[in-house]
Amino acid sequence: MEILVFLVPLALMLGLAGLIAFLWSLRSGQYDDLEGAAWRAVGEDRPPEEAQG
Repeated sequence: MEILVFLVPLALMLGLAGLIAFLWSLRSGQYDDLEGAAWRAVGEDRPPEEAQG
């Protein structure tokens, strides 16, 4: 039971760190365009330019 003295505060600190990281990502705009990156990944690329020479 002595280990709980270390594990409970550690778990609380890790949870707080995760919450802070999530709030930072919200403020920095990480979730502004959720569908744009998905469509860019499956969209067609331009055909390669033919080598002139």
